[in-house]
Amino acid sequence: MLRPNPYQLTAFSHVVREGSVTDAARKLGVSQSAVTQHLQKLEALVGGKLITRNRDGQTLTRTGQEIFELAERHVSLERLIAERLAGYATLDSGHLTIIANAPVPALSLIARFNKQWPNVQIDFTLYDWTTAIEMLRNHQADIALIFEPTHSTEWTIYQIGRKRYVLYVPADHPLATRNTVSLADLRDQTLLLPEQGSLTQRVVAKALSKYNLDVRRKIKTTTFPVMKEAILQGAGVGLFLEDSTAETHALVSIPIDEMPETYRNCVVVPNDKHDFRLVQSFLSVVETRLHTDDL
Repeated sequence: MLRPNPYQLTAFSHVVREGSVTDAARKLGVSQSAVTQHLQKLEALVGGKLITRNRDGQTLTRTGQEIFELAERHVSLERLIAERLAGYATLDSGHLTIIANAPVPALSLIARFNKQWPNVQIDFTLYDWTTAIEMLRNHQADIALIFEPTHSTEWTIYQIGRKRYVLYVPADHPLATRNTVSLADLRDQTLLLPEQGSLTQRVVAKALSKYNLDVRRKIKTTTFPVMKEAILQGAGVGLFLEDSTAETHALVSIPIDEMPETYRNCVVVPNDKHDFRLVQSFLSVVETRLHTDDL
């Protein structure tokens, strides 16, 4: 029976994770032609296309998704074996892929980790909640910092705090002096919200529907940094989780009367990556932070 060789699975896994043959080759330190050949040989072996390409990028076929899950397990096992053989004495190299659906406390934890292990490369990206969960399912991240992650037997969840939703306004806004605000106060405001698929979008829509309220105008943004800049530029006010940004005198956060609920802030680790020494080291930073600060 014909079997794929490890190089074919590794090449395929990296093409999916990095988004292109070019980026996969750069990550692996090999030529683009080598990656392409491995991918073609793997497709020939399974008897069908694994990846389709269009103007928007690449998409896994159904067969490709099944093979990718197996390839990721293979790559994770290879990585774990290499780390075990190398020992745990030092953390002077390696890389972590970290995703989050809010910048804080992800960046503060990454900063702490970097101080202890400055030579470890970290790839960090913000995504909406739905995309972040999908990336976890597809084994495309080593660590995720997500609010209210879904339960799964494929990953382990560590709760690191709870946060509520607040209204963000410029410091010179008429509502900025209020101790609390009501959703009714937002009827005549331009409300900035993250795009479809975010936890915030779903929570706010549910709250407005519950109290039979609407706002005059909504503007959809992407991640909180974009929303923050839009608020500071006077484009509108924003609903987001508290402590989503470093403190600044230019921005004020105000609790919302109808939204007192808090939401779990969690570190999520795929089970097949849980024993990586870098992942364990990051978790140790999280544990230390939990004992010294309020996340």
